[in-house]
Amino acid sequence: MTNRLAGSTSPYLRQHAENPVDWFEWGEEAFAEARRRDVPILLSVGYSACHWCHVMAHESFEDDAVAALMNEHFVSVKVDREERPDIDAVYMDATTAMTGHGGWPMTCLLTPDGAPFYCGTYFPRDHFGRLLQAIAQAWAADRGEVVAAGQRVVDALTQQSAALTGGTALPSTDELDQAAATLVGQFDREHGGFGGAPKFPPSMVLEFLLRASARNRDDELTTVADRTFDAMARGGMYDQLAGGFARYSVDAAWVVPHFEKMLYDNALLLRSYLHWWRVSGSGLAERVARETADFLLRDLRTPQGGFAAALDADTDGVEGLTYAWTPAQLAEVLGPADADRAAEVFGVTADGTFEHGSSTLQLPVDVDPAVRDDLRTRLFAARSTRPQPARDDKVVTAWNGLAVAALAEAGVLFDERRYLDAALACGHLLLDVHRVDGRLRRASRDGLVGDAMGVAEDYGDLAEGLLALHQATADAQWLAAAGELLDIALDRFAADDGGFHDTADDAEQLMRRPRDPTDNATPAGSSAVAAALLTHAALTGSTRHRSAGERALAVVGEVAVRQPRFFGWSLAAAEGVAAGPVQVAIVGEPGGGPLQETAWRLRPPGAVVVSGEPDAPGQPLLADRPLVSGGAAAYVCRGMVCDLPVTTVADLERTLRATR
Repeated sequence: MTNRLAGSTSPYLRQHAENPVDWFEWGEEAFAEARRRDVPILLSVGYSACHWCHVMAHESFEDDAVAALMNEHFVSVKVDREERPDIDAVYMDATTAMTGHGGWPMTCLLTPDGAPFYCGTYFPRDHFGRLLQAIAQAWAADRGEVVAAGQRVVDALTQQSAALTGGTALPSTDELDQAAATLVGQFDREHGGFGGAPKFPPSMVLEFLLRASARNRDDELTTVADRTFDAMARGGMYDQLAGGFARYSVDAAWVVPHFEKMLYDNALLLRSYLHWWRVSGSGLAERVARETADFLLRDLRTPQGGFAAALDADTDGVEGLTYAWTPAQLAEVLGPADADRAAEVFGVTADGTFEHGSSTLQLPVDVDPAVRDDLRTRLFAARSTRPQPARDDKVVTAWNGLAVAALAEAGVLFDERRYLDAALACGHLLLDVHRVDGRLRRASRDGLVGDAMGVAEDYGDLAEGLLALHQATADAQWLAAAGELLDIALDRFAADDGGFHDTADDAEQLMRRPRDPTDNATPAGSSAVAAALLTHAALTGSTRHRSAGERALAVVGEVAVRQPRFFGWSLAAAEGVAAGPVQVAIVGEPGGGPLQETAWRLRPPGAVVVSGEPDAPGQPLLADRPLVSGGAAAYVCRGMVCDLPVTTVADLERTLRATR
């Protein structure tokens, strides 16, 4: 027997298709049924790679007695937060307001009109059963107070959301320095990163610090970034065998990961490690960037050319089963002598660093690269024969846009055509399949696009990816497509104060229109659009796009300076404004050459690089920039003021270093 979720395009919803719960997907059918039966909505939100979502499903949603309570007293609605981030955002705000924390699985009780009156996250089976009975009794006995409580929550959230906006000016360079100093004060000097356990990869904050340190030559900011990059790459959160990063570390020292591997983390971290390598020359940075790009292509790429959303945290219901090792397992694969060496190299101990005497793999000591590569190859081959975590194959527009940007840059910086080809194939898929009648849809699976409309981050992150493709390929079609997406963002998502809503003005109306300006696991919709607008302006000279991007950053400028850990992408974009922007236009090297290689390797953080023949169609930065003495030349501009063209690598190096 299956329920309504069997026909869903979401792998997460399909995981619940055989539950005895009479699940509905989000939509008018569910709310009409709640009104007809005069019962509350039980909203359950999660995602396919979520460990505790699986636990609650096994304990409660697969239990006949719990399902009977849900079916008798509620209309139960299951939502994939990755397909419907707007629904997730609205009710996560309510959950956080009511409980002081958020997370998944998220469980909300709503009136038939959608107003939340009780929210929580994971509930053990017995607690959940008692909660359902209590809510059913309250609904029957004290309906008026329940409905009034829901309205109070809606009113409070509407007022609360306004507190994160309201700024009127871009952060000054002094304020950007203040934000960076705040981050230095929050830096974990023992382990790297910020805050305690659980510790998340601060990719966007690190991007801001790289840009800020390039501007003000602050060695302390460089140290914070270097130590954090190094600690994450050596810890258990990084997959030492397959490449790629897990979602976060459950401890402060980066030892034990929460094993789910998300596309968005790996796309953002790939780009961050590329930028770290570009400014530091670190061999570790280069290796991690290459291995993470290889992970994307090997483990997340779909047959259609997109990238899957995630690998599950669990394997056969056990967290970490695929990844952890005991000394005995090392010996079985490598033999006693090499097993002892591998234990030293990867930090595998007799007592274990994870569970049941097993260890996550780290890289606590420097080792001969040939030795490491030999051990890594042999262990990875053996690990590949183990049961593997499930893969969520849906292709999310925003996250794929992040992957396109990272892979396009990796292709150029590493001179790896397969990375660039993967970025190109993904860009074509997103425009050909995810763009329907000019508007973006949120996700596809197996080449079939879903019904959920794109949100602001989809437009901003995809535009950013297309702009990276334009710079990497000198193909004007990507610049034009990005401009079309940004025009839609300006027309459909703009807020009255200059910022951006998360949903379009013609999107489904929820209990309120979501607008979260904070950069959390991914760039906020508003900062994603703002950053893409500024990149587009740098490539085209469009004052309209530049002004719109600056206004959006100004709206959050004041709070971003006060709370920089939650506005990393906005601050990184603001650093780009402070830098000029820096524009590098190269003529006479259409197929690549030494000037282009130098420009990409040494370009200041946030700079744009274009190349092609003089006056190439669709490339405004190449207009009126002729060859010099019949040969290739590089034109470097900062803040719309240009230096004289240079024709040698040495002169271009000096010019670019002077703009850092």
